[in-house]
Amino acid sequence: MSTAPAAVGRTAADNTAARDTILARIREALRLPAPLPHLKSHATEETARLPATNGLPGLNVLPLEVARPWLPDGGDTPAERLQILCENLEKLRAIVHRMPDLTAAADLVFALARERGWNTVAYHGHPLVEPLLAGVPCATYRVDAAATGGPGFAKSQLESCDAGITACEALVAQTGSILVSSATCGGRALSILPHVHVVVATVDQVVATLGDALHAAQARHAGHLPSMLSFITGPSRTGDIERILVLGAHGPKELIVILVG
Repeated sequence: MSTAPAAVGRTAADNTAARDTILARIREALRLPAPLPHLKSHATEETARLPATNGLPGLNVLPLEVARPWLPDGGDTPAERLQILCENLEKLRAIVHRMPDLTAAADLVFALARERGWNTVAYHGHPLVEPLLAGVPCATYRVDAAATGGPGFAKSQLESCDAGITACEALVAQTGSILVSSATCGGRALSILPHVHVVVATVDQVVATLGDALHAAQARHAGHLPSMLSFITGPSRTGDIERILVLGAHGPKELIVILVG
């Protein structure tokens, strides 16, 4: 003769008690705000406090200098920032070319296109980009043609381009990152779909930190940031399979930076 097993599991009362415990902890956390552990010693009269909202206490806003000891160095002078940027780009497997002027930069792009056998180069119209393509020995494909009365661009055609050339908003020494926007490359497609991404910038676009890059973009666009902002840190990469680094997994396999000036 068999008997039915005893009922197991949580009861409704158990679930209610667990929920009440979680909500009580949340209410306590909202009522007693605490600074980050490594910043407690800086919570002084210099600390600003944001106004309370929705009946909750305001948050302590610590000065930017407090976090700097824990952030990578971005350099204090233009020469230091440029050196740190180039070192970080090299570590990230990016290729950096220093050019004295746009004429030399155009010669470099010509040489790259000829040596690598590029058939088509895609680009976004920009005063730094267009002079580089005046005599390039291959076809060019402008992705912002819609702005000049053209039909725009097709994704399939952009995927077949050998390289994409864009300008940028800023280059960040601290992380070796490049800030691009819809104003400099139209969108993410041009910096992702071609096999090679070429970025042209001037040395005065090199800034120390990520925050400096965003402030520079805001100032350049008179407070109205472009609809798309993206930080590019080296060529596309992944290490998901057996922790082996593979370049070009989700975007361009090569990142070439041309610094003018």
